[in-house]
Amino acid sequence: MKIFLNRITGIDDAMVSLLMSKRSWTREKEVEIRKLVKKNLTPEGFLKGDDPEFLSMLNKIFKYGIEFGHTTLLRFIDLSYTVEGLHRGAQDDFDSHAKRLDNRIVRSSTRLATFKNGELSDYYLDKIMLPFTACEEAGIELPEQITKNGVTYQKMQFGYIDTKYLGTDEEKDVMRGLYPLGIPSNFIFKVQYPEFCHIVQHRDSKSGANPELKDMIEMAKADLVKKFKPLGENLTKLRMQKYPEE
Repeated sequence: MKIFLNRITGIDDAMVSLLMSKRSWTREKEVEIRKLVKKNLTPEGFLKGDDPEFLSMLNKIFKYGIEFGHTTLLRFIDLSYTVEGLHRGAQDDFDSHAKRLDNRIVRSSTRLATFKNGELSDYYLDKIMLPFTACEEAGIELPEQITKNGVTYQKMQFGYIDTKYLGTDEEKDVMRGLYPLGIPSNFIFKVQYPEFCHIVQHRDSKSGANPELKDMIEMAKADLVKKFKPLGENLTKLRMQKYPEE
């Protein structure tokens, strides 16, 4: 399982927002801020150096956004991630936070995607053995078809399906009923920084989350500290209200 931080956006907008409340904004100041941000960030939005002027303005965002609770300032900051190979069960747990992502998450579909027979996420590889794999290891050759109560079932990945669904529009829908939660799943998501703080706090190594999901979050935390230290170091400081469904 891997998680990739693709891009950080909105730092310039967050800095500009600091000027709005007391009407200290001018277009000239905004242009200078955007130039300053461009100079200090990579094209992906990762921090390049330790420019005192830039870091001072960044610290103001955290001061007002975290200490004073003005989270709207931090909502201008977006993080884009791609995840490879998290098992489907853990992905479903992560999906409980879809509202915090503004539903900006797209996953491997169990209806449209194809999974190899016995395919498992890295977390489950040495922990479980699926029935077909167990039969192969035991030297048991399963039939290509099985007939029960007048219905013929065809051997497919992970199990058997009624032959009447083969080649029909329903085949993929019937097939997905065979997939275990241990299959690897890929997905991409985008999240506002304050909402990611909440997700991190409820899914990291200190939480009761699924082990592979905790690993994913810890990897994301470490990578964010590496690529944009102030953002990474403040992940556990902002407390957000919990939604009932989470």
